[in-house]
Amino acid sequence: MSNWLLPKTPFTSFAEYRNAGGGEALNLARERGNDWVLDTLERSGLRGRGGAGFPIARKWRSILDGGPRLGDRYAVANGAEGEPGTFKDRPLLRANPYQVIEGLAVACHVVGAREAFIGVKSSFTPEIEALERALKEMAAAGALCDAPITLIGGPEDYLFGEETGLLEVIEGNDALPRWLPPYLHGLFATTPQEGWSATSHQIEDADRVGSNPTLANNVETLANVPLILRNGVDWYRGIGTAETPGSMICTVVGDVEHPGYAEIEPGAPLREVIEQIGGGVRGGRQVKAVLSGVANPVITDVDTPVSYVGMRAHGSGLGAAGFIVYDETRSMLSVARMVSNFLYVESCGQCRSCKFGCGEITRRLDHIAGTGGTETDFEVIRERLRTVTDQTRCFLAEQEQRVISSLLVTFPADFASPTAETLPVPRVSNL
Repeated sequence: MSNWLLPKTPFTSFAEYRNAGGGEALNLARERGNDWVLDTLERSGLRGRGGAGFPIARKWRSILDGGPRLGDRYAVANGAEGEPGTFKDRPLLRANPYQVIEGLAVACHVVGAREAFIGVKSSFTPEIEALERALKEMAAAGALCDAPITLIGGPEDYLFGEETGLLEVIEGNDALPRWLPPYLHGLFATTPQEGWSATSHQIEDADRVGSNPTLANNVETLANVPLILRNGVDWYRGIGTAETPGSMICTVVGDVEHPGYAEIEPGAPLREVIEQIGGGVRGGRQVKAVLSGVANPVITDVDTPVSYVGMRAHGSGLGAAGFIVYDETRSMLSVARMVSNFLYVESCGQCRSCKFGCGEITRRLDHIAGTGGTETDFEVIRERLRTVTDQTRCFLAEQEQRVISSLLVTFPADFASPTAETLPVPRVSNL
């Protein structure tokens, strides 16, 4: 297929991007108005590529709801990629930072953002260099919105990629998720939420107070916006499926011949995606299980269509389209231990049910792996899986619940035998 998000040759200048047809979306938004942009995005069916798959037009409209009485608006591009098995945002930022920034500029214009931010991990050196170059060139060419755009480098924490944790880092705090979503309690908000005080950010104008609704979109989501505005709804809906239109960047890692990433057309069977990107299962073995990051129930049917509806129909989810493949030799007890320990370590500790639950599940799984366990171990795991999501601020505990429960139900025999196998967390740093 054509490369609409990932150019065959990375763009090294804004001039190259313009010569390839880029740079027109912001002008179109200014000429045709916000209603046209929102209507176009709604009809396009674009959904967030960060994992949740939320309709983008509805999200943008939620920022506008309520008017000026709610305070300023802000916009944030989330490039703080950290989902295990996922490597999609970084190649996009390296090869095509201009399209991401153009999408962010359109978003700022539509929601009337006072300021915008791009959040990435401080360790993403090539991506930061590409973004800094693109911002400088686009500013010189007059291709940015009126709102200033600031690049923010953050910690390695998994929860830095959670949208409210990202907002906290932008404000100079640790990546600790908030109770309320950004459209209700945004950047530098002066209205306190439960468990938090109002921001200490200095407000120059006493009248500029409020909840400051903030738009937070994944960088791949934003990169789709210029394509849709420039090429039209019919063109965009001609790619992929009715409920998952447009291309997406997909990652395949694990027990495959060559881990990799590529831009795919949604709707293809998972089997084809594994073959196309990963070269198939290593050593000619069979696929036993596939995880969509560590956020959704396990997948065993490789004929499952790679789309929102396709994955949901098979009891799982598309997530950020990062697939971890395990072959027939793997123990799913080992996989469960890896996932649970990762989520336990990355849990921020604000919510006791999450931190304690993930930790207790991990300890019991380790005991089962070492000794075969007891019925008490399984009883405790089942009880902690039931309560781990009680009163939590973010999605992490639900990930524990979804993934571990599905592995226990789908592969009971694997949990009946001890195993010394230890699997690493497939955190992709480069491909």
